[in-house]
Amino acid sequence: MRCPFCQFTENRVLESRSAESGQSVRRRRECLQCNRRFTTYERIEFVPITVIKRDGDRESFDRSKLLRGIMRACEKTGVSTVELENLVDEIEAELQQRSVREVYSNEIGELVLKHLQTLNEVAYIRFASVYRQFQGIRDFVDTLNHLQSVTDKSSPSTTLDSGDLSASENNVREASLRP
Repeated sequence: MRCPFCQFTENRVLESRSAESGQSVRRRRECLQCNRRFTTYERIEFVPITVIKRDGDRESFDRSKLLRGIMRACEKTGVSTVELENLVDEIEAELQQRSVREVYSNEIGELVLKHLQTLNEVAYIRFASVYRQFQGIRDFVDTLNHLQSVTDKSSPSTTLDSGDLSASENNVREASLRP
């Protein structure tokens, strides 16, 4: 490892710590020539994953893009940044464990939903509404009913039926007309 200051190749490790949820090692080093300190990170090099988008285009998997989408769904829900980073770590690890190097974007979306379902129900609904391209209240009601049946099978009487749906639509319509 070269010193970033003087380019000398010999240094000593002062401390090593696990970083990024155990996905990397952070090392604090000191150059044996100029005595300046610097930090290095050691990470596992994963085989690149290609994402096949809905329109058939292919692009490299972008961890930060995934994190941004999940962060948007989790805004003002109380989910911490650490929890979000861990969630993305888990999803990325699941993708890396697969034997295929190409994955459809809808598979990634379903993985996100699986994890959000247990992390935060509001974030689940928000993410699902964008990912599944909700067109109206019925899509929300169907997803809410699905989420309710999965999380609380003991009280099926709390699900909405189609009679409730028209009342919900009227409430939304009335609310939108208020000044």
